[in-house]
This record gives sequence, structure tokens and C-alpha cells, in this order.
Amino acid sequence: MEAPFEITLQIVITVLAGIFAQVLAAYMKLPSIILLLVFGIALGSDGLGWLSPQSLGVGLEVIVSLCVALILFEGGLSLELKEMGKVSGSLRNLITIGTFITLVGGGFAAHWLGEFPWSIAFLYASLVVVTGPTVVTPLLKQVGVERKIATLLEGEGVLIDPVGAILAVVVLDIILNGDTAPAFVLSGLLARLGIGAIIGGGGGLLMALFLKKADFLSEELRNLVVLAGVWGLYGLAQSVRGESGLMAAVAAGIVVRAISIPEERLLRRFKGQLTIFSVSVLFILLAADLSIASVFELGPGSVLTVLVLMLVVRPLNILVCTWNSDLNWRQKAFMSWISPRGIVSASVASLFAILLTERGINGGDSIKALVFLTIIMTVFAQGLTARSLAQVLGVTSSSATGVVIVGCNGLGLTIGRLFKDRGESVVIIDTDEAACEKAEAEGFQTYVGSALNEQILEEAGLSSIGTFLAVTNNGEVNSVIAERAQEEFQPPRVFAVLPRAESVDDASAMGSLSRGDLRTPRLPVKQWNTFIADDAVERGVYEFTTDTIKAQREQVNKLIREGDMVPLVTEQDEKLEVALAEAEWQANSKLIYLLHDPTPQLIKRLSGARKPSRQLTKPVVEANADQTNEKPDPSKPDPSKSDPSKSAQSKPLQPKSGKPKLDTNSASSTTPSTTPSTTPSTTPSTTPSTTPSTTH
Repeated sequence: MEAPFEITLQIVITVLAGIFAQVLAAYMKLPSIILLLVFGIALGSDGLGWLSPQSLGVGLEVIVSLCVALILFEGGLSLELKEMGKVSGSLRNLITIGTFITLVGGGFAAHWLGEFPWSIAFLYASLVVVTGPTVVTPLLKQVGVERKIATLLEGEGVLIDPVGAILAVVVLDIILNGDTAPAFVLSGLLARLGIGAIIGGGGGLLMALFLKKADFLSEELRNLVVLAGVWGLYGLAQSVRGESGLMAAVAAGIVVRAISIPEERLLRRFKGQLTIFSVSVLFILLAADLSIASVFELGPGSVLTVLVLMLVVRPLNILVCTWNSDLNWRQKAFMSWISPRGIVSASVASLFAILLTERGINGGDSIKALVFLTIIMTVFAQGLTARSLAQVLGVTSSSATGVVIVGCNGLGLTIGRLFKDRGESVVIIDTDEAACEKAEAEGFQTYVGSALNEQILEEAGLSSIGTFLAVTNNGEVNSVIAERAQEEFQPPRVFAVLPRAESVDDASAMGSLSRGDLRTPRLPVKQWNTFIADDAVERGVYEFTTDTIKAQREQVNKLIREGDMVPLVTEQDEKLEVALAEAEWQANSKLIYLLHDPTPQLIKRLSGARKPSRQLTKPVVEANADQTNEKPDPSKPDPSKSDPSKSAQSKPLQPKSGKPKLDTNSASSTTPSTTPSTTPSTTPSTTPSTTPSTTH
């Protein structure tokens, strides 16, 4: 077989295997690196023998360098600078103090337990200082942890990569050249970091300013300009000082993100796709080049080394670096467990193994094997247990509170008041300045502008909020806004209210709008805003009970379908969640709702009382059956007919609109009646009152 075709075939097999592993991991909901490692080892020399990365020669080093630069640029581009500012102290400590703790702890563990020479032991420790963003970020998205934890772990993964890689180069220089002076170590580290930061930051600034001015460029060409710019800055930094290119790539990504170039969302999507491709190719190639025999030759001491790194060094690292932070013990415990190593450790270890072998220094293959053992153990153990641990510790984003509401109208304000009364954060966004001023007078935090503006959503704090609700009068706008919010910020609960007039076929045609956590309740928003403005609504609280839950669900959902009720929020375990549509209501939960009351205001004023025209009550038959275990005798007179108070408690009032009355279970009062009842109740004390008091 000719050499060019053999190399081409190697690349084709690598790409096919990498993408197939990504697809399979997405289907199985596993961290992709797990299957990439398995596929790479299976296709390598110790498996099927289809891949032989050595045949690429120096091309392997070129591929690794360019792909890692692209991965780190994408990592810097994805960092949320405002969120990082909130945890800057802990993040700074993780990059500085944490690096030192891992270097020392890992070095001593590798020497005493793994029986490596001191030089090789500390070279190993410098390689595993880093935590891979290509592993951490997808893992955190899959688990859905709190935003503060995600910000810290993602920031650590991106920023510590160039620090760890450069530190490893400095340690390698010491091994090769024998200069162990502290001044040499520190100057080499700072010089590479400084040169990379200056070149990357300056180049990133020029690139961002050019893209802001060059409105004549198409989207495709803009993305390619950035790709060329990243590799150009990496090459320039490398030519000035070796191994400073990684820092240049990260710095360029951070600066481009800070400048907020046009269509940045599309750029991040493009770079994210390239990163997935790069990770797939690199892990397949590097894993295929791994000798399984060399891993087994390490012995049990190496396994103990990795366990100490995971169970002793990492928790100590987190404890020290977050000592004065506002993180609770649950958050610290989760962070102590999550530190998977990734592509930077693997790629640099592979290159170092080649350099050490060329210089005739023993330990190159062993250190590569130990690094890959660390990657395998951390990724498998932490990747497969992260979701369960987050749920046990209660640090998932589903527990996040607060709501961002797009639509400063009657319905949006009504829902906002419910969350605000519970002490939760409520932010309202609308283009109507006058409406926002009225909402501010009530104590709401408002933003005047379009919710399609990503900056407004960021300032509203959507990255740390629990619920996003788009409830404007325009259903199409709600759909677009909610989809953008879900894509960019991934809040745990996203609602886009659509007009009820749209057909089911139209809903199915929307495709992506109904995927994931995006819910699209159908509601005549404009009509209900009119009802609220005209004071033609009643609000109540309704409690679902275990004994009649099935009948209650059917009756409540029927009233919702008929358009007479809007379920606002549900309350269970002292947590509020937006409802707005039919649901499989849970027993022992409460529903706060609005009912349409068409009674003219003049009649209400003349009557001197504000009694609801419709109530949700427990069925008469069920109430009697609960008390006597017998069916009521229709031949006997109903005592409630002679007592208005009994009638109000046992039978639902006929809706004035002529629609069928609703028989359901109990509801608790939201507002006491303005006219106290003077008729004593004759309802047995064993049967609680089930008539909700409602308010306009």
C-alpha cells in the first residue's frame, strides 16, 4: 500500500471512529471521552491494529498542536466573564494555589506510591495539574449543576490548561538541562504566560475590532477569518517563545468574547463544532498510540497514585482554595470529586514521551501510561457518577429559583407577584417603557429593551435563574425568544406561551421548539390580559388530595380546556413552578389559578360584596360518601337547601356563562371574605371545608 494512501486511510478511519463515538455517547448519554478512549484503544496496535499513529510521523505533533490551540480558543470564547467575576477569588486560588497543591501532592504520590524517580514524578504531576475543559464542560451540561459551580469548574478547566502545559514544559526543561534554580523555573513560567497573554490579547482585540467594522463579510467568511487568526496568533507566539502559543489562544478567546462582536453566537457555534471534531480526532489517535502492556506494567502503586490524586489531593485543593468563599459544603464536596483530565494532559504527555525517548531518558513510556491511566480512572469514575452525586448533594440547576419574565402585561405581572411574594428574584423585560415604570413602582426589577438582545438577558441574570417565561401577546416572538434563551443560557425551566388559536399541525411543524426542557403552553394571552385589566378575574388556591386526585385532574383540566381557568403556578414542597397549561397534577400540591368572572363591575359594586361567581368545591356525593360510607338517598330532602352556608360549602355555584359546573376537591383561602358569615356551619368537623375563597 502506498504511503500517501495509507496516511489518508488512517485519517479517514480516525474521523469515522471519532464521530461515531460522539453519536453513540450522545445516544447513551455518556461522556464522549469514555467511548473515544475505548474506540481508540480498540483500533490501535493492541486491538484491531487498524490505526498506527506512528505512521503520521511529525504530522501527529502538528495535528495535536493546532487542534489543542483551537480547543483552548473555544474554551476562552465560552467563558462567562461576568459570572467569573462573581467567583474571581476562588477561581484565582484554583489557578495559583491549586496548581501548587496538585503539583506537590501529585509528585509525592507518584514518587512514594508509584516508585517513580523524583524528576519523572514531578513531571507527571505537572501534566495532571490541568482539568480538561473538553471533558468538564460537556459533563456539567449533562448533569445540569448550579451555575456557580459550573462557572468555577469551567473557568478552572480553561485557564489552568495553558498554565499546566507551560509548567510541564518548564519541568521538562529542568530534566533535560539540569537547571533547578527557582528563579529559572519562575522566570520561564511567567515569560511564557506573559508573552502568550500579550500576543493573544492584542491579536484578539485587533481581530474583534476588524470583525465589528467588516460588515461586508459573510457569516461563513467571518468564521474562517477567526480560525485563521487563532492559528496565526498561536504560530506567532510559538515563534517568539516556545509553548507560549497555548496561552495566546486562551487570551484571544477571552478578548473576543469581551468585545462582543456581531453574531458572536454563530461564531461560538462554529468553533464548538470544530472543537468536537478536534477532540474526536485527537483522542482516537492518542488512545490508539497507547500501549496497554505499559499500563499494566505500572503495577498497583500507580493505581494508588491516581486514587490519592482523586481522593486526597483534589479535596485538599478545593478546601484551601475556597476557604473564604460563600460556597456551602455540598458545593465544595461536588467540586472535590469533579476533576477529570482531558486532551491537554494526553497530548502533552504523548509529545513528552517522544522527547524523553529521543534524549535517551528512561520513563517516557511509563509517564505516558500513567497519564492515560489517570485520564481513564478520572473520566470513568467521575463521568459515570457525577449526575447521581449532584442529585444526592442537591446542587443541580433544577433547584435554582427566581424567574425572568418577558412581557410586562397583566398575566406576566400576576405570575411575577406570586414569585416576588415568596422572596424569589423576579426580573421583567419589555419594550414598553411606561409599563416597565409601573412595574418598577411595584418593586420589580425591569429592563427596557428586546429580549432577543443577549446582553439584556445576561444583565437580567438568566444564567443563574430557575425559570424563563416568554408571555408577550405575540406567540411567534415568544417561541424565538425562548429558543434563544434555552440555547444560550440553559435555564432549568423554559416556557414560551403560544396562542391557542394555532393548530396542532403548526405546533408539530415547529420541531425544535418542543424539545428538551422548552415547554409551549397554549393560551389566549391577549384575552386574559384584557380580563385582568377589566378586573374580570378571580384568583384562588386549590389543593389536590390523594383520595380524589383522578377526578380532580379531569375536572380542573376540563375547565382549562374550556378557557375559563388559567393555572398560574403550582406549589409543592414549598417550591413554586409556572403551570399555564393542563398537567398531570400531583397529590398534596396546590394550584394557584385565575378564573374568568364575567359579572359586570356595576353589579359587583351595587351588591356590596365581591363574591366569586364560580368556586371549586368537593362533590356532594363524595363528601357524603366519605362521612357515611353510603350513597345519598335521593328521596330524602337535602338539608343544605334550607341553609345557604351549607349550600356554599357543599355545592358549586352555576357559572354565569352557562358552562358546566366543576366538581373538584379542596382549595385553601387566599384572601379572607370582606363580609364575615353569620350563619354557623353545620358541616361535620371531620370533613374540612373545601370551598376556596377567591379574589379579584
